[in-house]
Amino acid sequence: MYDAPFLDHLHRLLLAALPRWGLPAGTRLSLLNVSENATFLAEGDTMRLVLRVYRQGYHQPAEMQSELAWIAALRQAGVVETPAPVPAADGTLLQALPDGAGTRHAVAFVHMAGEEPARDLPRRFRQLGGISARLHAHARGWAPPPGFTRKRWDADTMLGPAGHWGDWRAGIRLDAGGTALLERVETALREALARYGDTPDRFGLVHADLRLTNLLADGPRLGVIDFDDCGFCWHLYDFAAAVSFMEHEPAVPALMEAWVAGYRQVAPLAETDVALLPVFVMLRRMLLTAWLASHAETPTAQALGAGYTAGTVALGRNFLARQAGIGAASG
Repeated sequence: MYDAPFLDHLHRLLLAALPRWGLPAGTRLSLLNVSENATFLAEGDTMRLVLRVYRQGYHQPAEMQSELAWIAALRQAGVVETPAPVPAADGTLLQALPDGAGTRHAVAFVHMAGEEPARDLPRRFRQLGGISARLHAHARGWAPPPGFTRKRWDADTMLGPAGHWGDWRAGIRLDAGGTALLERVETALREALARYGDTPDRFGLVHADLRLTNLLADGPRLGVIDFDDCGFCWHLYDFAAAVSFMEHEPAVPALMEAWVAGYRQVAPLAETDVALLPVFVMLRRMLLTAWLASHAETPTAQALGAGYTAGTVALGRNFLARQAGIGAASG
């Protein structure tokens, strides 16, 4: 989908729409990244805007509006530093852009300074743990507006063949042996999640994509962007998302420890919860394996490719061994 001609098309479409946000059509517009959506930076004389063009068919407009409603509530309550959505000249945040026989939706945000955290990650993960705890606390106490709707991220929608991000069984170059092993991983994940349950103290509205590319470090501040995947899921999943694409790194246990410490500075987190974090890391890895297969045209998928799938199989093998050890110890 996101090949060069299509990205050029989106660039022209968005360039023509810039006057809606008070920017002349000749404003400098550059592509920032391509993932689920295409994100652009518009640089005018007096303001810089980040504009997201939504992928067609993934979210309905009501879901997009709901994301913006939660962002507004978080900003009003001072829960997290995140960029403000910018209304267009007609006063609305979500803009419908005619595109041939269809419609694409776009939203603008104030540009937030900062860079993806790259140094002193344990300190940043401690910060992120506190941010996650505040997000979860806010969601538990918040009354969403009428019509609020976001996706539910559970075992079926994450691991099933009709999952939100595709089917892990279609993983890039996943062979029969790998499929058989990951089927066992899926069974183990489903069993662990069923035992854990989805009561409101552990399952609710979460960001669901707090990976490093969605964090902006600027001095001591750690800003959060891109609530596009926010939905109803287990709270612990927010840690798993934070270690996306680095699940195999030896630093992950230290990052987990830092995240837990930061979380506990804001809210309680029982040892029984902490013990489940590796389950959610494996769950996220399975989900990302599906995403790479269903978004093969993205730069991330092209860069990681079959190597990521092979890594998922290796992690799955280690995961099953650990689960067997835990079962033997508890038995």
